Amino acid sequence: MAEKDEEIVFKKETVGKLLSSSFKDDKTRLSGDAVMLMVEMLKVFVQEAAVRSQKQAESEDCERVDIEHFEKVLPQLLLDF
Repeated sequence: MAEKDEEIVFKKETVGKLLSSSFKDDKTRLSGDAVMLMVEMLKVFVQEAAVRSQKQAESEDCERVDIEHFEKVLPQLLLDF
């Protein structure tokens, strides 16, 4: 990830639909600002997960980040967010 430095992108429409699908009342509305905030939160979360997974892989002298590295950092990551 650090080599390519690609931007993390989430579609606003997709995030909005995912959030709306969890509402129990059909009358509940979601503002555009709330969707944008959630998009930014997802970007930060995914980037932090990638960095922590990379550090975990490095601490185990691995050249590749695998799902096991992500699984090891996930509990602490969820507590931090």
